[in-house]
Amino acid sequence: MILLFNKPFGVLSQFTDESNRATLSDYIDIKKVYPAGRLDLDSEGLLILTDDGQLQRRLSDPKFEKKKTYWAQVEGEPNDMAIAQLEQGVTIARRMTRPATARRISEPKIWERNPPIRYRKAIPTAWIELGLTEGRNRQVRKMTAAVGHPTLRLVRRSIGELSIDGLSPGEWRIIENHSRYDL
Repeated sequence: MILLFNKPFGVLSQFTDESNRATLSDYIDIKKVYPAGRLDLDSEGLLILTDDGQLQRRLSDPKFEKKKTYWAQVEGEPNDMAIAQLEQGVTIARRMTRPATARRISEPKIWERNPPIRYRKAIPTAWIELGLTEGRNRQVRKMTAAVGHPTLRLVRRSIGELSIDGLSPGEWRIIENHSRYDL
């Protein structure tokens, strides 16, 4: 079984929490499904859950190079040099990231975040789309900061061919015939 979930801001990518924060169990009532990877508390978007351990590994292990696409609202307006640096890879914790796809995009037509990001009149924001085949801890945020454009909002749009299209925050759907996808 594959379950696509549009994880809202402020929800943990796990089913329990000793600190009583919002978790997957506040939204998903299906037993024996587990996240294939994770999103940080302050990130939003696609989280795939499955009951298939091998599929979970294929989706989350970087050696399988499953592309994950993110929309990041960043501080400032990245120039061509910043985009090229993201594409070539940047150094995080003394290790170079894998090459990525990166491009500036128009503000995507997505939901309002609750709470909204902080706005500063003197500092513009812009949106970029990043495609990664690895998933280090807070990687997108560290990459954009490394090129001088800290991430203000981060939404994972897709993993491979699977996306959040048609799902509002907190909504999920089951993919019945997942054999037609390259997973």
